[in-house]
Amino acid sequence: MITEAQVRKVLEEQLEGSPFFLVDVAVKPGDKIDIEVDKPEGITIGECREISKKVEAVFDREQEDFELTVSSPGLEKPFRVPQQYWKNVGRSVTVELLDGKKIEGKLTLAQGDNIEVESRSREKVEGKKSKQEVIRLHQLNIKDIKQTKVLISFK
Repeated sequence: MITEAQVRKVLEEQLEGSPFFLVDVAVKPGDKIDIEVDKPEGITIGECREISKKVEAVFDREQEDFELTVSSPGLEKPFRVPQQYWKNVGRSVTVELLDGKKIEGKLTLAQGDNIEVESRSREKVEGKKSKQEVIRLHQLNIKDIKQTKVLISFK
């Protein structure tokens, strides 16, 4: 049986020096291998196909019968690697922290394991009669985040 560690090792070798980054690998019962790969400007179907061919060339189908799927992570899934934060700077996100707090706003910065999210809300401000727009910058470390997702808007 092919293991996740074997697939990860092959992918790391195949993707080294390229703009692509590995998001996730899952090996499911029945030797079903699911790979999620991306790159800063987004990945095409053709690029997924090329990566699939490279992985298939390493594993012998005569010895192991497996099903292989290579795809992009998709907008609806939470971020799993720091590169996804870097790729999505400038987009609206929802961040759920480990303490249960949720922050919704624009991802304005991603450096290393630190991110910055700019949130906007209308709040009562002392000395003002009506609610005012308040902008807050939230400095966060990825290790304090339970999950982050891109906010999909149809405005």
